[in-house]
Amino acid sequence: MVSINGVQKAGYEEKTLSDVLAAETYHVNQIAVEINGEIVSKSLYTETVVHSGDCIEVVSFVGGG
Repeated sequence: MVSINGVQKAGYEEKTLSDVLAAETYHVNQIAVEINGEIVSKSLYTETVVHSGDCIEVVSFVGGG
């Protein structure tokens, strides 16, 4: 299992971060992602593989003024 924003999720092991984010319906142009405390560059989403035990944190950008 992997943890996404503190929620345990099964079935994402050995998938790319890009696939995980799409399955969770995140819009990649509106978020920042870190895995195990390390920020992942958007250019690496398609080649970053998620492993069992990984902790993924997704932060959404909020605009305002």
